[in-house]
Amino acid sequence: MIDIIGGLRKVVTPDRKGDRPTAPAKEGRRKQHNLFEAAATFVAASAEEDQARIDEASGWVSPEALSFGVSELACRAVIALARERGESPQTVARALLGLPSD
Repeated sequence: MIDIIGGLRKVVTPDRKGDRPTAPAKEGRRKQHNLFEAAATFVAASAEEDQARIDEASGWVSPEALSFGVSELACRAVIALARERGESPQTVARALLGLPSD
């Protein structure tokens, strides 16, 4: 799974043109996390069965934003893996879930 994530970073990166640098967190203030950071941490922690990190990432953004981020991460991962394997995204998604090929 780690190779997939490493490959994903090379193949698919979020568009950062609209991002602005954030000011460093002041003492006593929590760092602002975006939904993609939350989703990446949540999914990685879920894969590692790290409940503390799952809970932490879940508190960074709203449940709706986290759900969107996880969905976006899944789409990007399937696309990257499909390209790497030379297969369709549907074939890859079904294989990852242990479903018979259509």
